Amino acid sequence: MRNPGAIRAIALPLAVVAAMVAIWTIVWRSGVFHPSAFPAPLDVVRAFGEEARTGRLFTDLITSLFRVTCGFGLAVLTGIPAGLWMGQKEAARTAFLPIVNFFRNLSPLAWIPFAILWFGVGDASPIFLIFLSAFFPVVLATMAAAANVPTIYSRVAKDFGMSDAEKLMRVTLPAIMPQVVTTLRVTAGVCWLVVVAAEMIAGRDGLGFAVMDARNGLRTDILVVEMIVIGLVGVGIDRGLEQLTKIPSIRWGYER
Repeated sequence: MRNPGAIRAIALPLAVVAAMVAIWTIVWRSGVFHPSAFPAPLDVVRAFGEEARTGRLFTDLITSLFRVTCGFGLAVLTGIPAGLWMGQKEAARTAFLPIVNFFRNLSPLAWIPFAILWFGVGDASPIFLIFLSAFFPVVLATMAAAANVPTIYSRVAKDFGMSDAEKLMRVTLPAIMPQVVTTLRVTAGVCWLVVVAAEMIAGRDGLGFAVMDARNGLRTDILVVEMIVIGLVGVGIDRGLEQLTKIPSIRWGYER
């Protein structure tokens, strides 16, 4: 017997999408907008097939995903250890927290001129901008979570004779991971937005560059294709990171 809840979870979003396409078609047929500025749904479908046949869509998608993976991965690999250190060392927290807060509130896009001057136009500039957009939020979230781990956890670990490394792996990290995973989901979405914006301004390829190229060529049908792909990939990234919350050592934090 099928689960009614699962069916509803699929049917309702599909109904909303169908309604949106119907409204889109009605607006297009009304002639409110010029056809070159408001493509028909069927034109978008044809444009998707065109982009898929040429292979450009998949090449740009892989390029953008590569940049996000590199920048986001570097931010996580460096930001979590830095946040742990600041969370466990009050002196480090006092010294570096104002600087971290300053850079967290500075838009990564403001670094675009320097990124181009330092790294040129290519992969390095977007990766640098993505790293900046993720590193400081990850540091702050990890720091706050580590600083707020109940002291009773450390006392119990000490009673069991755990070393500092064991306490880190078996007590601190499991305790802070729910907050960290939530931050990673939000930050990954920001990174995906940043890579598109960076490619629009300082790119020669990628989905962001494809958006600008379609606009300059007055191909609004291709522009809509790129927008749909960007949105779907963003949802996919979030759903992928959401799976981390199902790991037993992390899930308990959401169920407290």
